[in-house]
Amino acid sequence: MYIEALQTFVTVVEEKNFTRAGEKLLLSQPSVSLHIKNLESEFQTKLFDRSPKHLNITPSGKILYERAKQILKLYTKTKEEIYDYYKTIKGTLKIGASYTIGEYVLPALLPEFHEKYPDIELEINIDNTENISKSVRLLQNDIGLIEGRTNEKDLDIHPFMEDEMVIVVPERYYRQWHKPVTFEDLQDLTWIAREKGSGTRVYMDHILRSYGIRTKQLITISSNHGVKEAVINGVGASILSLWVVKDAIQNHQLNIVHLKDLNFTRMFSYVLSPHIEHTKAAEAFLEILTKKESHKN
Repeated sequence: MYIEALQTFVTVVEEKNFTRAGEKLLLSQPSVSLHIKNLESEFQTKLFDRSPKHLNITPSGKILYERAKQILKLYTKTKEEIYDYYKTIKGTLKIGASYTIGEYVLPALLPEFHEKYPDIELEINIDNTENISKSVRLLQNDIGLIEGRTNEKDLDIHPFMEDEMVIVVPERYYRQWHKPVTFEDLQDLTWIAREKGSGTRVYMDHILRSYGIRTKQLITISSNHGVKEAVINGVGASILSLWVVKDAIQNHQLNIVHLKDLNFTRMFSYVLSPHIEHTKAAEAFLEILTKKESHKN
């Protein structure tokens, strides 16, 4: 580009002198002369009539002078706009979140994110882990926040937070058991489970199978709130994230079953497609997401 040459030309016209123009631009006189020579070659016209005492601009030079000022002004404005674009992150960010994260974890992150990046518009879709993972693979969401693992192979998976899982039961179950509670107390109960494809359902199936817990009946409800309310109302037991049942425990609506020397945890992860370049908006969100967990630890 001839931006530097145009700037030199405009300065020569306004200073009416090659030497003064060079001093103002911190250029040597040969450099100033070379810029003018290159412009005259580019436009195939003479820009100045020179004499030992005078420097006069030609008619062609006057045309270029007016256009050069416009070009330089537009160039400066473009640079400023590009700088502002990267300084002030804008755009739309599509986030897919599994139910536990979308209903309980994500809302706690939004105030800080919105305050720091008010020009980013968020579109949040809440679904089960399987569907969220699929949506990221199909590029329908920029970021996916999921519980546990995913069967989708073509994704980058990054754990960002540990989640405590708890066995919860109605008050009437808990009152009739001898303490401490054992796995024998958990046999042949009605269990309330999330739907297949849910990370919470995968974890619950794993615990029941790993510890040989027999179920009398299995009831499936496709929302955390529905499962929790069923337990509160005495329908049966369940395994849910502590995020989901924290308020109900504090309000003495249900009980956590504590089994000796056993803690149940899983990881929350964010998933990204490796086939697209991630936007500044996505990077900004992930910075806050991972910072929250590092501060927590």
